[in-house]
Amino acid sequence: MSLPESDHELIVDHLGREPTAEEAALFENLWSEHCAYRSSRPLLSAFESDGEHVVIGPGDDAAVVALPTDSDDPADQTYITMGIESHNHPSYVDPFDGAATGVGGIVRDTLSMGAYPIALADSLYFGAFERDHSQYLFEGVVEGISHYGNCIGVPTVAGSTAFHEDYEGNPLVNVACVGLIEETDRLVTAEAQEPGNKLVLVGNGTGRDGLGGASFASEDLDEDAETEDRPAVQVGDPYTEKLLIEANEHLIDEGLVESARDLGAAGLGGASSEIVAKGGLGAHIELERVHQREPNMNGLEILLSESQERMCYEVTPENVDRVQEIAERYDLGASVIGDVTENRYVCTFEGKTVVDVDAEFLGEGAPMNDLEQVEPPEHERDIPAVDLESAVETVVGSPNTASKRWVYRQYDHEVQVRTAVRPGDDAAILAVRSAETGLAFTAGADPNWTAAAPYNGARAVALENATNVAAKGATPLAAVDCLNGGNPEKPDVYGGFAGIVDGLADMCRTLDIPIVGGNVSLYNDSPTGPIPPTPTLALVGTKDGYDAPPLSLSGEGELVVVGDLALAGETEPRLGGSEYLASHGGSDRFPTLPDNPAELIETLAAVANDDTTRATHDVSHGGLAVSLAEMVTDGVGADIEIPVPDTADDHLGPQQLLFHEQPGRVLIETTDVSAVEAAFDGIAPVTRLGEPTDAGELSVAIGDHEITTTAEEITSLRAVIEETLE
Repeated sequence: MSLPESDHELIVDHLGREPTAEEAALFENLWSEHCAYRSSRPLLSAFESDGEHVVIGPGDDAAVVALPTDSDDPADQTYITMGIESHNHPSYVDPFDGAATGVGGIVRDTLSMGAYPIALADSLYFGAFERDHSQYLFEGVVEGISHYGNCIGVPTVAGSTAFHEDYEGNPLVNVACVGLIEETDRLVTAEAQEPGNKLVLVGNGTGRDGLGGASFASEDLDEDAETEDRPAVQVGDPYTEKLLIEANEHLIDEGLVESARDLGAAGLGGASSEIVAKGGLGAHIELERVHQREPNMNGLEILLSESQERMCYEVTPENVDRVQEIAERYDLGASVIGDVTENRYVCTFEGKTVVDVDAEFLGEGAPMNDLEQVEPPEHERDIPAVDLESAVETVVGSPNTASKRWVYRQYDHEVQVRTAVRPGDDAAILAVRSAETGLAFTAGADPNWTAAAPYNGARAVALENATNVAAKGATPLAAVDCLNGGNPEKPDVYGGFAGIVDGLADMCRTLDIPIVGGNVSLYNDSPTGPIPPTPTLALVGTKDGYDAPPLSLSGEGELVVVGDLALAGETEPRLGGSEYLASHGGSDRFPTLPDNPAELIETLAAVANDDTTRATHDVSHGGLAVSLAEMVTDGVGADIEIPVPDTADDHLGPQQLLFHEQPGRVLIETTDVSAVEAAFDGIAPVTRLGEPTDAGELSVAIGDHEITTTAEEITSLRAVIEETLE
């Protein structure tokens, strides 16, 4: 490991001497892009993080948001925590352990706020599905997430899976977690409280796995990364994590924790320095006191190891013995490693001082990067003409739009008995019974959208996630983001990354959705090139009760689509970013978005909760073709007619109407079409498409074209992932 020369000079100037080996390694990790956000922090001020229900915003291990309530009594408040993190590089090197420890890390971020983890969402991005290496990574990542999540008893209820050739050399694994705090006095932060308190390390023994993980995550992946970088990947133990979850709950129950921080990036050095720096304090740590699982570890290894399942607690001296008793009860190690002090972050090893720095300078002293941006060019229209029936088969059967049942059936999504709406719908819904609230949860992004148009594609990602929860009758409450990009030193890559930041921020501000926390992962670059800029958004919404209209047709009423079939002022809908172009080649501009998305989302949530609404489903990836196919079942089909504008080209119009992916549209099965039309009057057009049938087939007419397919044929097309892998 080595510091950049400019950083080395700054550190020497501050210390007045050369740093020790331990200090240099600590600075390299904590000043890395992964920890210090040196290239992204200048852009992140675009986000609005405040809101009526925001209790703790960005900067802690997880954000804290209050669920809406009519009561002013603090005793009636219920909090949730939200966090998201990436484990991209580790999941390329070792897909099982890389993904598994990503789950473990975000769960411990939840624990450190005093919350109990109640739900996970995984957003996964891989290279082209037909490639053997993509399938190897895909299978390993899903197995790692399912193994860890299932073992610790936290349901994985939402997420997304996307395939794009530009992830071939660098997949993305983004995991979000929601936690629950049912009594507000249980809230804990990562800010040290008082000099004289003890720092206690609880959990697994410290080993040599994960050394330099933060700096490894802050550089491009090389061709030899799968072998050379394996020591930087952590190894998880979910059974120890489950014990840690329950021990943490016990410690919070008894009020024994003053502050807490999980050990993630930069290990003990990162957690212990950050917890005291946030409180404007210092620490004195004796590294040899750390309980270890490998012999002859030196001070640097103990300081920077990213061994999993470990928490750092600030504890008053009189409570130390009780903390150790509880740790022993749960068969966890517990070491009193040092003290909170007035200032200076000092670490000793076997009587020798190896670190003596200002904690705030260590955590916040990294200089920000001033990088050049180049905006990506706008795509021209070059749309290939493809036979309509063939195009439907290709798009509906694409791995991007196909059923993800193979993924989520491996997850225990019903453990804890809160999952009211299961995976496979637009959003999951969790029953928070203490607050009598349904919590809708969705997460994802679309690399086709943001590769085609970073700014507008990111706006579309935010709108689509909001549409997902609104379609289930929930009002968006808050979101966290995981911003993934390539090497920011390349102006075109950094320009695309800046575009997704601004796009996500602008649409969330428009929708009045605070971004309460997040994660940035840059240098997702490899010999195959940079990834598409990928703004994963994990969003929650709330509703009264736990019921929601299903995605599948019931067979009653009529089917309408809310939103433009042909965009205002356009003779033909735009296909930019669509699965149609991804499957058949060509290019186009990205669709325009609705003029009044906030009113659209508010009205949609109200209509979804109406007694006359029988089914709802958002229209996004794959356009109307895929959304209609997803609503059909063996017992209920649909007879659909999509009107073609008079000005549309007879050859291209049907494809564009069927496959364009403007977000903010939703299919609604209703027994009162007039009421839906009245609700959306002046907000969005409502088009009557047809009626459900009992024939178990989907019949779609567009102008002179008509396509009929059975539910059985649709199921077979959409089972491409299962059939290929099994």
